[in-house]
Amino acid sequence: MTDSAMPQEGGPQATGLRSKAVGGDVGVAITGDGTQVMMLPAEAVGWAKEAEAPPGAGNLPNSASGVFVGRESELAELRDLLVAEGEAAVTQVSGTRAIHGLGGIGKSTLALHYAHTHRHMYTLVWWINATSTEQIIASLASLATRLCPQWAATTGVHERAAWAILWLQWHPGWLLVFDNVERPDDLRHYLGALPDGHHLATSRTATGWHAIAPTMSLGLLAPDAAIALLCTLALGERRTPTPTQRQDAAALAADLGHLPLALEQAGAYLFETGTSLAGYREMLSDVMDTAAGGIDPERTIARVWHHTLIAIRQRNPQAITLLNAMAWLAPDDIPRSLLAPLFPDQRLLGEALGALHAYNMVSYSADRQALSVHRLVQTVLRNAGSQDGPPHGRHEAEHLVSHVLYPDGADEAAPLVQWQHLIEHVIALASSTPAGCATEQPPDFYQPVIAHLHEQCQDARAIPLHEAMLARCEEVLGDTDPYTLASRGNLAYAYQVAGHLRRAINLNEKTLTQREQVLGETHPSTLANRNSLAYAYSAVGEWGRAISLFEITLSQRKEVLGDEHASTLASQNNLAYAYEAVGDLGRAVPLFEDSVTKHEKILGYAHPRTLYSRNNLAHAYESKGDLRRAIPLYEITLADRERILGATHPHTLQSRNNLARAYQESGNFAQAIPLFETTLAQRVQVLGDTHPDTLISKNNLAFAYKEAGYSDRAIPLLESTVAQWEQVLGETHPDTLNGRNNLATAYESAGELERAIPLYEATLAQRTEVLGDTHPDTLISRNNLASAHFEGGDLTRAVPLFETVVAQSEQVLGNMHPYTLLSRNNLASAYDSAGDLERAIPLFETVLVQREQVLGETHPHTLTTRNNLASVYFKAGQRDRAIVLYEVTVAQSEQVLGNTHPDTLISRSNLAHARNATQAGQQGGTVPPTGKADRQRLMQPPAEDRGPR
Repeated sequence: MTDSAMPQEGGPQATGLRSKAVGGDVGVAITGDGTQVMMLPAEAVGWAKEAEAPPGAGNLPNSASGVFVGRESELAELRDLLVAEGEAAVTQVSGTRAIHGLGGIGKSTLALHYAHTHRHMYTLVWWINATSTEQIIASLASLATRLCPQWAATTGVHERAAWAILWLQWHPGWLLVFDNVERPDDLRHYLGALPDGHHLATSRTATGWHAIAPTMSLGLLAPDAAIALLCTLALGERRTPTPTQRQDAAALAADLGHLPLALEQAGAYLFETGTSLAGYREMLSDVMDTAAGGIDPERTIARVWHHTLIAIRQRNPQAITLLNAMAWLAPDDIPRSLLAPLFPDQRLLGEALGALHAYNMVSYSADRQALSVHRLVQTVLRNAGSQDGPPHGRHEAEHLVSHVLYPDGADEAAPLVQWQHLIEHVIALASSTPAGCATEQPPDFYQPVIAHLHEQCQDARAIPLHEAMLARCEEVLGDTDPYTLASRGNLAYAYQVAGHLRRAINLNEKTLTQREQVLGETHPSTLANRNSLAYAYSAVGEWGRAISLFEITLSQRKEVLGDEHASTLASQNNLAYAYEAVGDLGRAVPLFEDSVTKHEKILGYAHPRTLYSRNNLAHAYESKGDLRRAIPLYEITLADRERILGATHPHTLQSRNNLARAYQESGNFAQAIPLFETTLAQRVQVLGDTHPDTLISKNNLAFAYKEAGYSDRAIPLLESTVAQWEQVLGETHPDTLNGRNNLATAYESAGELERAIPLYEATLAQRTEVLGDTHPDTLISRNNLASAHFEGGDLTRAVPLFETVVAQSEQVLGNMHPYTLLSRNNLASAYDSAGDLERAIPLFETVLVQREQVLGETHPHTLTTRNNLASVYFKAGQRDRAIVLYEVTVAQSEQVLGNTHPDTLISRSNLAHARNATQAGQQGGTVPPTGKADRQRLMQPPAEDRGPR
């Protein structure tokens, strides 16, 4: 280095590694890892003291005028941290309870927005590329070029960097942003030499900062902010997303893990190409390295993480092997113990995890015994596999799971306690199976987990396991092997439980045809398949096809298996269930009673299937309106299940729910509501907060609150339950639509028709689209929408809707089906309200006769119609007939429902009103509200034969 002239005035001089110069006319800066002393000429030192930065001077790489959402609190926190510390803050990145320092989280974006937001508070804002020492020096040198171009053009990069340090020492109040620091120790010299400003650093590295500067944790975007960002980028700032687009955006944002860079990349691609949000999800794995307009090709998610992976591989190659294996597991709560077989000892495992954690590719749980990986990291890794072999890490992941399920290669699965906590990882492994991926797994590899989930009534969770198992069976055993057919039938059942009804039917039909060809018409497995198909038909409301198939199956099972075989009894139970569903209680109840008798004789009084059958008989009594027999039977069944299965077994919880509902039907809310509350608490504890059965319990409790008059408690519970249904099952799952319908009913009961009617309309439209125009649930929605218009006095809309429902019910369900009678009763009430007694009276008379015939003289619905008929008689001046009917209704209500049931009180009030009006010579009567057809009930499903497993 050429010696420079000594300064005119004395001042401190500095030499040696990481020396500092803080005043005088000689500027000395140590940049890099060697010992270098920069002796600056006097004129350069003078310019360093005298040069002033223009107002707002800086070199920020981008504008901050783009879309920026969800980071307002972080901006405020960063400002508070910098002001409080007075010197430096380092932004790191943390996933939501999971990932620290992951590339793409928005570190640089946050720093950039901070710099733009507060740039006028600083004398200078300078952006420094800090990926290496050389880059830091070059960035500082560019500051000298900006402020002292007349001298900087004549000297080298190290001299210019030294001049920049000297200028910063003379002019306090600046902000230096060190972007993408690879080695925290590289900043130590600059933080010590430059104390009179703010330093802000961003880094993928989570470790090494404790001795450098305080850190700030930056999390993933909140779901709402992620959705807003994605919609704004994809659709444009001036467009408001439709409900469907917002739903699709929520799903895509979740797939992208609410990672800002991934959202930005997706939004730009969607806006440029016009691809739909749903379409982008389908090709997600293929576009992670695609840069649309406005996106730097080097800033795609795949490219950013590629650089990180290179750095990790250089540090610890085994860490990459470990990360690739974790890519095929569930993203959260990966036990260290599960990963241990990949390493000969714990020390090597700890070192590999340390390398991954240092670059924020994994995060530890609080006790550091489990790990998490961002789900998008997994997506990128799974799709960056080898082209001439299995994808990277797949074989290792299968080995890890196999090591737990089948220790030491055993043929039998390990005890449940050894692998139960790994179920999510087994499901993830099955879900991520690549098409055509070679595997050594036997066809029944996932069978222990499938069986366990079935025992826990969680068949829907097992769908990926069924699909992987079926694919392996087809590959190894062939398309029509009995084991393959059984696997296909079990997958169809899981589809049905999950609400994928058409997929279930199609798969059942295909399997039945194959079983008939391979095994014969009356093979037990063929009969089981026929039973399953009938049950699938019933689930979509095709009762004619279902009953016909149930009858055939029962007849064939009696012939082949005998009258008292367990499968024959299951068919008898299913046929009785179908008869009950179409309102044919005259055939349903005797079949259920006979089923209970046979179960008790063959299996014993307390066998689970006997209890199952007894529960269904109790429900049939309830459907018949015979609560005096239903409630004691429910109580006995619950007591037996508590004793035999335990207080929190899923079947026990179902019995408790059903008993609570029966209490509710009888008007006994004092017993019903606490029982619903207990059942809900137990389901949350046993099954989890978002399990479908838990959501049904929430719905039932809310409905009980509504009927007891506690709308302030019912509505919030229903709203949260519908939101959870949408999240867990999807917007159009039958249970979600049921919940949405019930929420509308709660709004209506609270008098909030302005909220109820649009929700009824939306639910009707969705049920029409998903289930068809004449599905029973669709008819219920149409009836309830008509009832809401009726309650609001809009008879011009209510009457035509009721007439349509009656016509469709007669066509689809039959003239005497309970739903048909309910809709006919409601139409008569609408005629009555419109003053059209000529049509109301004969229709009420017809409905009364039909309800007496179908439901019985004292069924609650029969009592409602009798009360309504009495009211229209009174309005028509037929007072004597009216009073006689009221008297009969009151007596029967007191006998069947009890003296304090709401319907009894209404009937008694109407009778008193009629008597008083008659004595005073007045006209008029009161029509009590007609019942709603749709309530979400957790009815015990019929026993389902699933065939050989």
